[in-house]
Amino acid sequence: MADPKHHQSNYKGWLYKWTNYLKGYQKRWFVLQNGLLSYYRNQAEMAHTCRGTINLANAIIHIEDSTTIVISNGGAQTFHLKAASEVERQKWIMALELAKNEAKKMADAESYSTESDEEEVQQPDKAELTIMQATLSAKLDDLNTCNDLIARHGQALTKTLSELESTHNPAEAASNMKSVQERATLFRITSNAMINACNEFSLLAQTQGKRWQRMIQHEHEQRMKLEEMVEQLAKNVVSLEKKARMSVSGLPIRETDSEDDEFVDAPEHQLEDRELTVALPHTPSEMMHRRTDSMESYPDLSSESESESSVNEATVYTTKTSPNKKHSQREHQRTGSQDKIRMPKSTSSDSHGSDTSLSRRKRRRRIPDKPNISLNLWSFMKNAIGKELSKIPMPVNFNEPLSMLQRIMEEMEYSHILDEAAKCPDSAEQMAWVAAFTVSAYATTLYRVGKPFNPLLGETFEFDRMEDLGWKGISEQVSHHPPMLAMHIDGREWSTWQEFTMTTKFRGRYLQIVPMGIAHLVFHKTGHHYTWRKVTTTVNNIIVGKLWVDNHGEMDITNHTNGDKCHLKYSAYSYFSRENPRKVTGVVTDIQGEAKWVLTGTWDQKMEAAQIVHAEESNKGKPVFETGPHKTMWKVRNPAPGSEKVYFFSPLAIEMNEMEEGVAPTDSRHRPDQRLMEEGQWDEANRVKVKLEEKQREVRKQREAEAEAMRAEGKDVPHYQATWFKKERDVTTGAMIHIFNKKYWECKERQDWHMCPDIFL
Repeated sequence: MADPKHHQSNYKGWLYKWTNYLKGYQKRWFVLQNGLLSYYRNQAEMAHTCRGTINLANAIIHIEDSTTIVISNGGAQTFHLKAASEVERQKWIMALELAKNEAKKMADAESYSTESDEEEVQQPDKAELTIMQATLSAKLDDLNTCNDLIARHGQALTKTLSELESTHNPAEAASNMKSVQERATLFRITSNAMINACNEFSLLAQTQGKRWQRMIQHEHEQRMKLEEMVEQLAKNVVSLEKKARMSVSGLPIRETDSEDDEFVDAPEHQLEDRELTVALPHTPSEMMHRRTDSMESYPDLSSESESESSVNEATVYTTKTSPNKKHSQREHQRTGSQDKIRMPKSTSSDSHGSDTSLSRRKRRRRIPDKPNISLNLWSFMKNAIGKELSKIPMPVNFNEPLSMLQRIMEEMEYSHILDEAAKCPDSAEQMAWVAAFTVSAYATTLYRVGKPFNPLLGETFEFDRMEDLGWKGISEQVSHHPPMLAMHIDGREWSTWQEFTMTTKFRGRYLQIVPMGIAHLVFHKTGHHYTWRKVTTTVNNIIVGKLWVDNHGEMDITNHTNGDKCHLKYSAYSYFSRENPRKVTGVVTDIQGEAKWVLTGTWDQKMEAAQIVHAEESNKGKPVFETGPHKTMWKVRNPAPGSEKVYFFSPLAIEMNEMEEGVAPTDSRHRPDQRLMEEGQWDEANRVKVKLEEKQREVRKQREAEAEAMRAEGKDVPHYQATWFKKERDVTTGAMIHIFNKKYWECKERQDWHMCPDIFL
């Protein structure tokens, strides 16, 4: 018989297995691997037929005599085995015991990993350390097991050698010599197992040592970056104090190549030759107030039209865009009123943009600060036990004072990207701009963890920003079960619409939001029609810890006019990844699949794009792109100081819930509970919210009763019809969606709201 191949806990060889009382023990080929003992009739069967397998993790291994082994798996499965000799049986016993130990540790590690998957989100460093410690401890246990076996077999070998030396009878000496050989074989096997275990422990320690070294290096680099940031901050404080002292003394201040907050969105090449002259206010506190005001303005201030603004300004800015151009001046009057904001010129040159900034509406700049009201989550959950979930009112403490109809409109925060896309003659570059726009829609989710108000059925929201931002939109809650809204926005050069609903998956410590529906975008001049689906959003630390949001998944943007496509990948956040968090990458391809543009960036900071000038495949089969210069397609506007006091709302979000005359009576701005929450009256908001939801349930019951009566009479029951949207088949995707019926703006002009349902109190 060939000597079986042995490598510590992995073992192969022939054993005799008990089959039945007629056939008795039959010779079978056994394979021990990964904690599983399997057998075959012969070695050839390993490729296609396994006769049986037993898991050793919870098995009992019993020795009946010098050659018999019994392996039982809790009574459900039992193998009765015989080895060819005692030495052979001992080899199998040692291999089985080692395999059993490893299988138990693997099972424990998997159990621990399953239980701690969600903990890694909150404390991944601790979980990683614990798993590594458990792995090294398991290897140490293997070494201890081998050490015990070596000691035992070493003592037996020493004893047998002593007996051999004291023997003078040749027959007895021959018998003792055979015993010495068997003991020596066992000692050699255990020694080899010890060597293998040492090698594995050494390799694991080296590998993990390198990994921890890289992690420590990464933490060191992060610390150095933080130190540099603190140093730069200190310099800024010193500079600010110097300016304050000079302003008190009445001296003018002149800075060269300054990157003021007013130019935060300007491309870098426009900042290189810019010169800034500021006549500061008279006091440091007023100066800080001015700085806050400038950071709160949200339009793209790098456009040329921004050099012309309103007049009668106390602060004078002089900009130099080129050494060969004269300085242009713009003046601005700052007041203490919260309902006035400096608005930018429209980038369009049509008749809509001919209005001066003086004729535009002055919008509010701030809402009341969020009150410091805590909610005992456990108390709320305890009071909800035994109640019907659909009838449990969620307190406004979990909300932000905006509805989902308004939140979906916030995706237009960076609508100027679409204005730039409309100017592109090249469809591939236009696709890159569109891709950057889809990414910009997620920037507000970094800080915004409050839940928007669920709209009531028939609730609407209009936002007419045609005079300043170049677009106007309408959204409506078109379905209650399942909750669904429809939105349509018209810009001067483009139109976009979508039907939005979602599914949620609650996983204990995190909540996954999977958007449903398709977003559409059409450019008026070219007719290019784009569609895409949103990626998944995960809200972490639902029960314990600080809430934080991650967006991840893959998005495909398709140009249905010419076949261009863009594939975007939103990388899921990983604590141990050395890549930038919230990373987004993408490639624009034409209808033949040829790559044209690449995109890189993050969904919370900026996106850059570069045109591909040459592409080739690497030896790993992945394409390697040679690109032209990178272009910034989108850059986030950082939150203004103190934005955490107003729910991290951007200026656009602050303006959304401002009361406005002439809107439909179903508009979210008329919703009383949302208004009360914004004003800080949360208890009253909760009381009114309950009344609104009860009214909605009563209306639904009445509608269902009427439908039941019609069915009893054999009549067709009409489906709920939205007011401003009509359900039709989309010619592009073939799906049934709600399409804007184009009646809202006409009815608003006539102030004819007779078709609007009575949904508020």
